[in-house]
Amino acid sequence: MKKCVIFCAAGFNSLTEPVGDALVIAADGGLRHTQALGISPDIILGDFDSLGFCPEGSQVFPVEKDDTDCMLAIKKGLEAGCRDFLIYGGLDGERLDHTVANYQALQYLADRGARGVLAGLNFMATVIKNGEVSFPADHRGHISVFCIGCDARGVDIEGLYYPLEDGALTAGFPLGVSNHFTGKESKVSVQDGSLLILWERQK
Repeated sequence: MKKCVIFCAAGFNSLTEPVGDALVIAADGGLRHTQALGISPDIILGDFDSLGFCPEGSQVFPVEKDDTDCMLAIKKGLEAGCRDFLIYGGLDGERLDHTVANYQALQYLADRGARGVLAGLNFMATVIKNGEVSFPADHRGHISVFCIGCDARGVDIEGLYYPLEDGALTAGFPLGVSNHFTGKESKVSVQDGSLLILWERQK
């Protein structure tokens, strides 16, 4: 499965894994991160209101548009055949509204049969739709599971401190907040609906 790594403008501590042969996209101010890491992006795009200038060879979009710069990058990755997305700098910016927009971008990917992960300073996030995500036994810290969109049914939470079997989560009550890893392999799955999952980055 072809991978796409997107760098956005907000902060993050470090890479979670080597970039390898992934398609690398710098979205606006995310170019600063690629430059600092010595990574040459395959695509540079955005309206460049964050970066303040248009780099040579970049794909320039107007400020007044429907897509965020992150969404522009996601669409480029999907067009290139990518189905596995790792997005840095999309969780801990000054704009809380952009963080929420990036949660919706994860749902956009899930709706199209792809999987996206946001990597921030202290947390990671993903959305699963009618599917599952697993974690190894060495994961530590907190993990929270939220319904995103319509009610999520057939929710199973295994291997975490607070388990759940064939449960239901709704968008109107945060039942799945502040669970934590227990030193065992764990899994979160949903039969019908979508779940937003946030967990602490491993130090």
